[in-house]
Amino acid sequence: MLRKNIFIGSDAAGFALKEEVKAHLSALGYEVTDCGTDSEASCHYPDYALPVCENLQKQPKDSCFGILICGTGIGMSMCANKCNGIRAALCSDTYSAKMTRRHNNANVLCMGARVIGSCLAMDIVDAFLENEFEGGRHADRLALMEKIEASQKN
Repeated sequence: MLRKNIFIGSDAAGFALKEEVKAHLSALGYEVTDCGTDSEASCHYPDYALPVCENLQKQPKDSCFGILICGTGIGMSMCANKCNGIRAALCSDTYSAKMTRRHNNANVLCMGARVIGSCLAMDIVDAFLENEFEGGRHADRLALMEKIEASQKN
């Protein structure tokens, strides 16, 4: 499998887990771009979700992924899904991570550092990155999602 570039971001609550995920990804041979934050100082998660998504939007379709981490993963997933072309999935288990890649062609993985532990987080990351979009009937559903997205543009 071709190793894709990863853009990663977190808020203060997700900082420590983000650093662990970065090390894990680097050890696996991924090129990781850290979009912040760079400490556990209080900050706002939208400020870090947006750069990850903007970086993805600038790349050729399906050439890279994003990973966003906050306390619950909810805020990051909500922010990311406001961005055109982003299909962010909040995952707290490996099955969901695997299936969102296979069925939804998700391009951003969101996790909650206060919800899952480090070992599970690495398993979720691996499940997300090791699975490919299946296409077929799922491509039809993805096209319907993209149609909704296009209809919402002002």
